[in-house]
This record gives sequence, C-alpha cells and structure tokens, in this order.
Amino acid sequence: MTGNGNGDLRDAGVGELLRQLSQETSTLVRQEVALAKAELAEKGKRAGVGAGLVGAAAVLGLAALGALVAFLILVLAEAMAAWGAALIVTLALAALAGALALAGKKKIQQATPPVPEQAVESVKEDVELVKSQIHKR
Repeated sequence: MTGNGNGDLRDAGVGELLRQLSQETSTLVRQEVALAKAELAEKGKRAGVGAGLVGAAAVLGLAALGALVAFLILVLAEAMAAWGAALIVTLALAALAGALALAGKKKIQQATPPVPEQAVESVKEDVELVKSQIHKR
C-alpha cells in the first residue's frame, strides 16, 4: 500500500473494482443530471422573460392602437388631410411595437439553444479523465 489509495485498488479483486466503478459512475451521473437540470431551469427563466416582453409588445400595441389612434389622428387632421394623419400614427405605433418585439426576440435567443452546455462540457471532461486513467494502467 502506498498511502495514496492506489495500493488499495491494486489489492482489490475484479468484483470489488467493478462495484466501486458502478458506485462512482452512478454518483457522477446523478451529479451531471443535477447540473443539467439547474442549467435548463436558468435558460427557461430567460426564455420566459423574452416571451413576456413579446407579450407586452402585443398588449402595448393593441392598447396604443385602441386608445391613441383616434386621438392622434384627430389632432393631426387639424394640420393635414385625415389620411396623412392616420398614416403617421400607424407608422409610429408600428415602430414602437417592432422595437419591443425585437427586445423580446433578443431575450429568447439568449436562452437558446436549451441545451445544458455546462453539463455537456463537464461530461466530456469526465470521459477524458476516465480515458486517461485507463491508459495509465
């Protein structure tokens, strides 16, 4: 025995080694699944914020359309033809709704792809570690 634990493994039988491997693999898999869950939960929250912004853009667009369109058209119609006033108000509302939709889309894109990137990278590192340990023997 060398005092660092390697002597214990060298003296253990195949059955004991397989049992330890099974236990350690099981623990590792549970930890990786927990990491993946945590990462997906965070990405889900980001996607929810983005979807909320897109929904707010739609609600704001409808509210603005219903509440302000008639007023603004009437105000502008005092200075120009009614159709010109209606066109100006429509373009302004469309620009505001478009800006909110783009902000929401950006938030959604930050949350995609919904892949647990840290967990995937950690599994790759674990596989490389296991491979390097196997090649040392």
